[in-house]
Amino acid sequence: MNRSNDDSQGRDSPSDHETDLESLFESSDHSRSVSESDSDPETVTDGGVSPQQSLFETTADIERTRTDRYRRLFDEYVMAPGRILWNDWRAKFGFFLSSLFVITGLISWISTSRWWIFSEVTIVQQTFADDGEVLVGPFDSTYMTTYYGIPVWEHPLGTDGMGRDVFNQLVHATPAMLEMMFAGAIFSIVLATFWGVFSGYKGGSVDGFMMAVADVVMTIPGLPLVVVLAAIIEPTSPWVIGIILVVNAWAGFARSLRSEVLKLRRESYVEASRTIGISMPAIVTKDVLPNVMPLIVVNFVTTARNVIMASVGLYFLGLLPHTGLNWGVMMDNAYGQGAIYTTSMFHWFYAPMVTIVLLSLGLLLLGQGLDRIFNPRIRARHSESTSDEESTEEPADDVSVADQQQQGGL
Repeated sequence: MNRSNDDSQGRDSPSDHETDLESLFESSDHSRSVSESDSDPETVTDGGVSPQQSLFETTADIERTRTDRYRRLFDEYVMAPGRILWNDWRAKFGFFLSSLFVITGLISWISTSRWWIFSEVTIVQQTFADDGEVLVGPFDSTYMTTYYGIPVWEHPLGTDGMGRDVFNQLVHATPAMLEMMFAGAIFSIVLATFWGVFSGYKGGSVDGFMMAVADVVMTIPGLPLVVVLAAIIEPTSPWVIGIILVVNAWAGFARSLRSEVLKLRRESYVEASRTIGISMPAIVTKDVLPNVMPLIVVNFVTTARNVIMASVGLYFLGLLPHTGLNWGVMMDNAYGQGAIYTTSMFHWFYAPMVTIVLLSLGLLLLGQGLDRIFNPRIRARHSESTSDEESTEEPADDVSVADQQQQGGL
């Protein structure tokens, strides 16, 4: 009898089990609601967002006005390159030399222009045969004149075998050289960029066909091709001559650029852009081209230097038609008169040579400086807006690391 009473007291009835389960579920729901309300519903431990929030509904923690965005863009694309240019002596010296030649070209253009008010302005006169004494030496004090009361040399760099002023020839040959340089560099780089980027990004049969064409162009010998084209076309415009000089030089750079694009197209941010449906032109212009821009700029300057060297060499060898003033033509004429062996003619031969070396050096140093300017990481380091954000984040990380070390007793 007692045993039956104990069993009846220790054994729960079915109604008691249901009551306990209901209370257990209620307590678990309450604890879950409390834990969700205490934790951040927008973030999870892996740095993403919680399933309750869509990626497209995520909003930035920092709100920027339009003025802040413009200031940030101006700082990143104008001020930061200026700081890099100012802090790098190679960039400064290269920019100075290159700007000097551009200014010289403008002076020549203004002096020979018949447009608007420039028709009455002559800064450096054109020189012709028998304008002065033959083979006057550089900085000869015998030939002096006054300019606004200031004594200056009539022929600072002397005259050539026909009495033409060497300095005036150098000045008035500059525009044609610059036009030739820009035409060749722009043609080669634009074509190589389009060919390499499109081929590398599209891939497949398009890539195979375009690279086969580039390989065929690369196998054509450059010098014979230029000589044949110059003989057939007989170009007189510096722009046409510049394009002929680099008619097959684009293929090598296109293949190099295609290799870089093949690596970039597999990057996570490029694949993400493709996944969400961004068009190919937008991906190429915003994700691919900025990352290969340092390579493009450096090759642009290198191609410009190659055009100058090739044109001077071909003019010196007489393989291009003599259609106007040119540094290579000056050297060819001086060499033909024996200037390389006669001391009284050294200035005639070496003045254009030094000019070519200075322009080449300026382009070389400018290319190295532009490589740093167009490098996104270096530009971001010199950007105040980016460095401000980094400066606000880095101390916090340093402090937290230091606190952890102190807490760990390290």
